[in-house]
Amino acid sequence: MKSKYVRAFMTCAETFADLSHAERLKVGCVIVKDNRIISIGYNGMPAGWENKCETLEFFNEQGLQQVQPFLKTKPEVLHAESNAIAKLARSSESGEGAVLFTTHAPCIDCAKLIYQSGISEVYYKNPYRDDKGVKFLLKSEISVKNSG
Repeated sequence: MKSKYVRAFMTCAETFADLSHAERLKVGCVIVKDNRIISIGYNGMPAGWENKCETLEFFNEQGLQQVQPFLKTKPEVLHAESNAIAKLARSSESGEGAVLFTTHAPCIDCAKLIYQSGISEVYYKNPYRDDKGVKFLLKSEISVKNSG
């Protein structure tokens, strides 16, 4: 794919990230086939749910009180990639041979969905907190490129 299209579609993913109601981290995703967008997604609550993605926590996972409260993402939040793939599944389009653009590298669960949907190439701009998703995609022979 030409670099001007990579930049354009990544800009689209960033624009959709801005639509997220998440406060801690906004992630956007665009799925493209034959240079046209076939699905979009951003991280957020399931359709029809209150758009509050985080809770304010005062204790860490070990039960220790924190000096500063922090935002913790609710387990119900859908990732941008899974949201885009779910929308794609409800459409007449196929993910086979498509290209996915996401503002952040996919987690392992989203990477498995990417593989199962037939997407053949992934571009991301920012790293995820671990690289398990990227490693899975590479092991699955899906092209992964950091466009950042």
